[in-house]
Amino acid sequence: MLKKLTAMGSALALSLSVAANVQAAVPASEAAKLGTSTLTPFGAQVKGNGKATSSGLGIPDWTGGIQRKDIPKDYTRPGQHHPDPYKNDKIALTITAQNVGQYADKVPDGVQAMLKTYPDTFKLNVYPSHRSTSAPQWVYDNTKSNATKAKLGKTGVDNAFGGIPFPILTGSNEDKALQAIWNHILRWRGLYIVRRASEVAVQRNGAYSLITSQQEVYFRYYDPKYNFDSLDNIIFYYLSFTKAPARLAGGAVLVHEMLDQQKMPRQAWGYNAGQRRVRRAPNLAYDTPIAASDGLRTADDTDMYNGAPDKYNWKLVHDKPVEMFIPYNNYKLDSPDVKYETLLQKGHINPDYQRWELHRVWVVEANLKDGERHIYTKRRFYIDEDSWQIAAIDQYDRRGELWRVSLAYIKNYYEVPSQWTALDTFHDLRAQRYHVQFLDNEEPSILDYSQPVPDDRYFHPAALRRRGRG
Repeated sequence: MLKKLTAMGSALALSLSVAANVQAAVPASEAAKLGTSTLTPFGAQVKGNGKATSSGLGIPDWTGGIQRKDIPKDYTRPGQHHPDPYKNDKIALTITAQNVGQYADKVPDGVQAMLKTYPDTFKLNVYPSHRSTSAPQWVYDNTKSNATKAKLGKTGVDNAFGGIPFPILTGSNEDKALQAIWNHILRWRGLYIVRRASEVAVQRNGAYSLITSQQEVYFRYYDPKYNFDSLDNIIFYYLSFTKAPARLAGGAVLVHEMLDQQKMPRQAWGYNAGQRRVRRAPNLAYDTPIAASDGLRTADDTDMYNGAPDKYNWKLVHDKPVEMFIPYNNYKLDSPDVKYETLLQKGHINPDYQRWELHRVWVVEANLKDGERHIYTKRRFYIDEDSWQIAAIDQYDRRGELWRVSLAYIKNYYEVPSQWTALDTFHDLRAQRYHVQFLDNEEPSILDYSQPVPDDRYFHPAALRRRGRG
């Protein structure tokens, strides 16, 4: 009888452990490998693949990413368009619809579909790989601390602050997949940014109309004056004022992004310039379509993926990072020498200004749970091993067919330093339309990280009303 009770107790304990999504902690001995010759400070393998990068099939060792000494001498002020530190590189190989079969294991399915959809115009110009990811030392230090402390909560993350929460994935396959997604959501992108940029939906015939806004983001999760307990569940504040076209000018959006959105949902407000009113926007989440994208981007498509991951079952497709061609070091894409009319082509942005490189990525798959609703029933994410930035996504419709493809054109904002994107694009393969975010080629400045950080009152709905009136 005692044995039976003991067995029942063990089974109950096991079931409770699974139900609570208990995650094994990373031992201190493993965390100690971060920032050594074995693992980068963000948890990637330091060693490359041992092949010559000039072939386009080589991945070099990580040697610290872009450092101050590597910044081009003609970069002289905050907000300046970035001179390309790799401008002398030559194309190593070009992947087209005709030869993609030779590289199929290294090209995301969605990108292969784009090559087949636009066989005469779309191509991947592959350059020598540069592992350019770098970040401030204090972000590395916080990441190392998070490695042994951070835990997956039921619907969020606990005990993480100021760095990548899970630089070393651990636990079950689902745990590791969720950790990788949270690493993207909480990745280092700077502390406070101001930028003026445009977004555009490009129609099948190539027609488009720019929507220009000024955006401000304060990443509270990375503000050293806080810690996990004092964050009040807030990752960042986002504020955007529409500047053009005239019919939309004066409108504004304010978002308080929450760490655990089941504990407290995302808080969002919109300001209508014509009515001079601030209203709550309670449904700005999941697959709510974003108006400025002409229906090509959902709320949780923004920044490649954001918000609560609770609608999906998550899994790692491979138990370790795999080699893939992804957009990387895309300095040409937001060069002031490239005009929008040259960049925005039918079906996709001009491939002559895109840069693709071979890097290792974590492949994470999300499958919609039974009983849940979303326009995407399956999503496959390709996450850069070095920066935890999602580089590409395959998105499937309710019939299980590949429908949409998202691409993040990664580059290093080396004045910070921070790995982020030059542009994000969202493609509908059936409609042959696409949406582009963060166009700033024709602006006098790009992201400016030099402005002083405002206090929390600056991002209050009342402040939104006052600024909207101005």
